[in-house]
Amino acid sequence: MPTPETSDKKKRKKTMESSRGGGGGIQQLLAAEQEAQHIVNAARTAKMARLKQAKEEAEKEIAEYKAKTEQDFQRKLEETSGDSGANVKRLEQETDAKIEQLKNEASRISNDVVDMLLKHVTTVKN
Repeated sequence: MPTPETSDKKKRKKTMESSRGGGGGIQQLLAAEQEAQHIVNAARTAKMARLKQAKEEAEKEIAEYKAKTEQDFQRKLEETSGDSGANVKRLEQETDAKIEQLKNEASRISNDVVDMLLKHVTTVKN
């Protein structure tokens, strides 16, 4: 025995079919739904392809930036290491020059210092 809901649905379905000229309207709706589904799938596929391409481009840019940064770092490290050696050599030369200057000054005034010390040692104060 059909329920009132089932017979009501059947009546509405018959009314829709008859108003659209039979089953042709439903076929058109199904075809339109399939076409829409194909369009949505194509859009999804295109979107995924664009995202994949964007990801690949971003990874490529990151790799290039990383390589450039590493190259700059290595270059600066080499420059600094070279400067360090040059700085050490320059400091050694300056130190040697200062030592030589002090030796010359000491030898120049050593006779005066000896005379002054002898004078003070030999002079008796009351």
